[in-house]
Amino acid sequence: MRKEKQLLLNEIKEKIDGSTAIILTRYEKLAPNTSWKLRDQLAKSGGFFEVVRKQVFMKAAEQSGIPIDETLLKGHVGIVFVKQPDAMPSTKLIYKFSEENGQILEVLGGQIEGKFVPGADLEILSKLPGIDEMRAMLLGLFTSPMSQMLAVLEAVMAEPLSIISQKSE
Repeated sequence: MRKEKQLLLNEIKEKIDGSTAIILTRYEKLAPNTSWKLRDQLAKSGGFFEVVRKQVFMKAAEQSGIPIDETLLKGHVGIVFVKQPDAMPSTKLIYKFSEENGQILEVLGGQIEGKFVPGADLEILSKLPGIDEMRAMLLGLFTSPMSQMLAVLEAVMAEPLSIISQKSE
C-alpha cells in the first residue's frame, strides 16, 4: 500500500476509534454549499460529516473491528462521526436535513453503542423524543398526581371558608 493511502487509512481508523457512533449515509448531487451547511449543523450537534472512499473505509472499519456489509455501500458514501455520548441529536439532524433538502441523504445504517443498526431502525429511533425531553416527561408524570392532590386539598379547605363567607352575607 502506498504511503498516502496508508496515512488516509490510519486517519480514518483514528476517527472511527475516537467516535462514540458512526452513521453511514449515501448521497447524490450534494452541492458544496449544501455540504457546508450539513457540516456546520453537525458540528453544533457533536458530529462531523466526511466523504470517504469505500475501500479505505472498509479496511479501516475492519481494522477497528466493525463488521460492515460491503453490499450496503453503493453510490457515494458519506460518514458521520459522532463525538458526543448521545448519537441521537446528530441522527435526528441528518434526517431533518435530508427532508429539508429533497432527500439528498439516505441513511444506510450506523454503529451505535457497539451494535450495527440498520437505517430503517435509525429512522424510528430518530423520531423518538430526546433524552432531555424524556426526562421532562417522566418528571411530569411523577409530579402530576401530587399537584392534582394538592388542588383537591386546597378545594376541600376552601369550601368551609366559602360557606362561612356566604352565611355572613
